[in-house]
Amino acid sequence: MVMQSRPMSTRQPPATTIRVMIADDHPALREGLSALLERQSDLRVVAMAANGQEAVALARTHQPDVILMDLRMPGLEGADAVATICDQWPEARIIILTTYDGDEDIYRALRAGAKGYLLKDVPCEELFIAIRQVHGGQKYIMSQVAQKLADRFQSSELTERELEVLQLLVQGNTNRDISEALCVAEGTVKFHVRNILDKLGACDRTQAVTIALKRGLARL
Repeated sequence: MVMQSRPMSTRQPPATTIRVMIADDHPALREGLSALLERQSDLRVVAMAANGQEAVALARTHQPDVILMDLRMPGLEGADAVATICDQWPEARIIILTTYDGDEDIYRALRAGAKGYLLKDVPCEELFIAIRQVHGGQKYIMSQVAQKLADRFQSSELTERELEVLQLLVQGNTNRDISEALCVAEGTVKFHVRNILDKLGACDRTQAVTIALKRGLARL
């Protein structure tokens, strides 16, 4: 995929112009979002990336004021791209703009260094406000996302081993398959599965898998 840089605008930008980079793997969304932002006198799109690797490279080259980052992209995913960019450039101001609202997705992105989290159905005016607020050094998390994050901290957190077992459950493995994959006794796997069901509030393995996928705790 060829990296895309926006051509320099011929218009005279205002003194408070905010330079924005868009990272999303859908071309139509990148172009549409760019056109939308360019209608604002204080916003200018300076680069567009189609995946996480491009986002890291273009962020290094352009050092935009604000980055709008999708969460699910081929190769390097959004949260990992955020972590890489923030590690190289601690001053980066990144807003996640995604369709995914699982509490674990939100937590991982913010822990990686994102300063904002928006869903793609956000009203245009709220998007503009978020960009300006994050550019000003503040954080912006839309209300329904904030509630999901609050719910996450109120629930019991799965251990690293329980997350491993959960991922294998999502992939359709039996207890015997999991015991062989993790080199533990089958009874130990059953113990972990019971803990997972209890912590997720699930009545069976199928419901646990559904909850895990919805919350972003595991991936297909």
